[in-house]
Amino acid sequence: MTQRPNILVICGRNKKRSRTAEHIFKNGDRFKIRSAGLSPQSDYKVTERDLRWADLAFVMEPKQRARIWGQFRHLELPEIKVLNVADAYEFMDEELVDLLSERINRTLKIKDKL
Repeated sequence: MTQRPNILVICGRNKKRSRTAEHIFKNGDRFKIRSAGLSPQSDYKVTERDLRWADLAFVMEPKQRARIWGQFRHLELPEIKVLNVADAYEFMDEELVDLLSERINRTLKIKDKL
């Protein structure tokens, strides 16, 4: 049996988008997932340890990927994919759940249902 990959999902403050992604996928058996934020006001702020743990990271916006590359340039970073999800949703908003599910699954090329 192969080991499940570690997926890290990052947004601005870890209150809505990345937390929703973690909530959607946390009970699945295809991969392990964590969420974090970039802001000092984050519920949970991303750390070097999180980035070392991750096999793949997702961010919501291109500027977040650039910020990680700048802030953690001394690390060997995982691949970071941009989901292009605007900060326009509340936690577990139905449209946000659909967007995150579709984009993360498409990126991982997973066609099965959750």
